[in-house]
Amino acid sequence: MIIFNDTVIVDESIHEKWLNWMQEVYIPAVMETGHFKSYQVLTVIDSPNEGVTYCVQYHAATIEDFNQFYSRHLHRLQDIHNQEFENQFVIFNTLMKTVD
Repeated sequence: MIIFNDTVIVDESIHEKWLNWMQEVYIPAVMETGHFKSYQVLTVIDSPNEGVTYCVQYHAATIEDFNQFYSRHLHRLQDIHNQEFENQFVIFNTLMKTVD
């Protein structure tokens, strides 16, 4: 399984609004692309960063599924996220593969 992980550090003042928007708008849009089988939202308990740190993990069956998502949808979706919460978050992505 391939896991595409977004780690997002959100300003504390807007983190509830951000999480609600992610759950109602952004994550459904990602899942509607059909390239991921499931997702998981986590919060980092002991983050050394200011703000609230979340990890959103999207699970794809194959690297080809992720690559299609990346080439067809990622930049458009990231632009929507950036417009909605400009200068209120920091994000970095990690691509992982489960070890069988």
